[in-house]
Amino acid sequence: MRRGVDYIGVGVGAIIVREDGCVFMAQRGPKARNERGLWEFPGGSVEFGETLRDALVREMREEFGVTIEVGALLTVTDHILPEEGQHWVSPSYVCRIVEGAPVILEPEKCAAIGWFSLDAMPAAITQVSRHDLGLYRESVRG
Repeated sequence: MRRGVDYIGVGVGAIIVREDGCVFMAQRGPKARNERGLWEFPGGSVEFGETLRDALVREMREEFGVTIEVGALLTVTDHILPEEGQHWVSPSYVCRIVEGAPVILEPEKCAAIGWFSLDAMPAAITQVSRHDLGLYRESVRG
């Protein structure tokens, strides 16, 4: 049985913000589970018995070699991808890096990474990240 396909999956996301206000994004690679080639706020699947926050810390360490501090919950998004036959529930947290600098550790899942200002984001963004970006912009601009 595959999460997100045979049953609803839970994926958690990190809106990692730098001191200058830029946000960290990753471009989904050729072996990503869905929305390949699009940019996203990174995250990953929650394992059985794992808290959302612990999953997010683990995923950022595994995928980018950084330690993050998980802050406030921004939102929970219904991530339904009928064309890919997938259904996820995706909580997203505002985070910051407390140790390390991001590098790509899983190149098959991640094609590129970068820091972006809120006014100069990539054009091709995943469904959840577009939703999260709108809410995050509202929260910082009031």
